[in-house]
Amino acid sequence: MDYQVHTLQNGIRVLHKPTASNISHACIIINAGSRDEDDSKDGLAHFIEHLLFKKTGKRNTNQILNRLELVGADLNAYTTKEYTCVHASFLKPHLERSLDLFEDIVFHSVFPEDEMTKEKEVILDEISSYQDQPDEAINDDFEDLLFEGHNLGRNILGTTESVQAFTQKDIFDFLKTNYNNEEIIVGVSGDYDFKYIARLSEKLFGRIPPNKQERNRKAVNIYDPKELRFSKPINQSHCVIGNRSYSIHHKHKVGFLLLNNLLGGNGMSSRLNLEIREKHGIAYTIESNYTPMSDTGIFSIYFGTDAGKIHRAVKLVERELRKLREIKLGPLQLHQAKQKFIGQIALGEENRMGLVISMSKSLMDYGRVDSLEDIFAKINAVTSSQLLEIANQMFDPKLLSRLIFDSQE
Repeated sequence: MDYQVHTLQNGIRVLHKPTASNISHACIIINAGSRDEDDSKDGLAHFIEHLLFKKTGKRNTNQILNRLELVGADLNAYTTKEYTCVHASFLKPHLERSLDLFEDIVFHSVFPEDEMTKEKEVILDEISSYQDQPDEAINDDFEDLLFEGHNLGRNILGTTESVQAFTQKDIFDFLKTNYNNEEIIVGVSGDYDFKYIARLSEKLFGRIPPNKQERNRKAVNIYDPKELRFSKPINQSHCVIGNRSYSIHHKHKVGFLLLNNLLGGNGMSSRLNLEIREKHGIAYTIESNYTPMSDTGIFSIYFGTDAGKIHRAVKLVERELRKLREIKLGPLQLHQAKQKFIGQIALGEENRMGLVISMSKSLMDYGRVDSLEDIFAKINAVTSSQLLEIANQMFDPKLLSRLIFDSQE
């Protein structure tokens, strides 16, 4: 992977991925998310992300939003269990304008009380809207089932009660504890000289004072598989089946990414889609997902179907999982699975914003960014025996949890 990294004396790292395009992309990633919230502070990381766009020491809300939009740029942000990310796409001449805004909103936001009050209402509306979407809500509830009693199971949006109770002190306490310079990456993808990137980052981010501190993330708790079923005022029944899975550092991570893609990943040719949708016509949407995190991971299969077909759909899913546990992939099947996965990754490089964010996360997690050749070599090194071992670990019926939302007929 063609990239360079400049580390500032205060610990912030700046990654540059050169491209020949006149369109540039940039992000700033902070290793702080919803799992870092204190008890009863559910949704605080996401709340802070919203407020970053409201007011700083030198800009009001309109000035923040117009700073990039007036030059046709796009500015946005998101929060996950472990990260907060601000990102922008813009024309080549506007890099300094974009990074200057990043520096201002991330390090100099003032979080005024009046903006907090307004944004609480926005997020409460977001929570209500989210709860009206059973396909979204069931996945959040499933994560709570997997990590019951741990903050990894919390909804990133928080609850009505927790959001209403947030104070300025909560915000500044979270920032002081979790916004550590040595866990902040600024990523840039664009047609620039690296010396210019280094000089610009020193000018804009070099003035941030060092703030290294120890942070102790709560270790994951003991997993107790469960099967739960709830009746909801919805038209379809929805189901999630899954398990805790491997972390980003586990030796089987690459193998499980490959196996998950074969089972229910992108595209219409996944085993679950061919069996459940194409052959039996039971579900319009069926997919599996594997999300590795720093010390654990989440594997899940989601589908929605008519109430009278939910039992049959579950049985068909269980049959596909049993096949992967009992039958080793043949050489042709393994080759095809690898070629499909490799092709999807290669095409993903065309999404340059997604690429620079992915590279920045990799630098954060591993201290390096693998080249495509390295990534493909790891995929090609996976064997059928390893996939069989992974399937028996991840798809063990005794370890799978299940959550069903039944429609009220």
